[in-house]
Amino acid sequence: METIAVFVNDARYAQHLLAPLLQGAPPTHWIVVACAPRLTRHIGRWVSSRAREQWRERWAAELFAQLEPEIKAQHGSRVEKILAKRPLVAVSSRLKARLAEVRLLDARMPRWGKPEEPLTDAQPALQPQWAGPLAVTTGLSAMLALVD
Repeated sequence: METIAVFVNDARYAQHLLAPLLQGAPPTHWIVVACAPRLTRHIGRWVSSRAREQWRERWAAELFAQLEPEIKAQHGSRVEKILAKRPLVAVSSRLKARLAEVRLLDARMPRWGKPEEPLTDAQPALQPQWAGPLAVTTGLSAMLALVD
């Protein structure tokens, strides 16, 4: 039985990516790793760390409730659920140490203007592609508007 660890931060985006893998595939051991969005550093003023952890658990439960039925619909497949704590490199290395043969699948939805955290040491941190060109075109547009 093949083991696939799927790192997810958005259920719809992950469903879209997993649909081709789930069609007619043999029974698989799926490990769904929920990567909760980061809260801003200013949230600490208003929310306790326990309340933050409760929010992360509720968020992960909703994500698992959306993904689990589709994965379990595949006959003979197993689903294991994990709520990841940063850094993701440590989470993936623990999975590789626990399970010798595990395939990592990054099904995280890219965030506009924010670099993605790598899953392994060998993977470079992905920088946003449009941040530089967007800044240049915005600056040129503002200059042209001021000239008129």
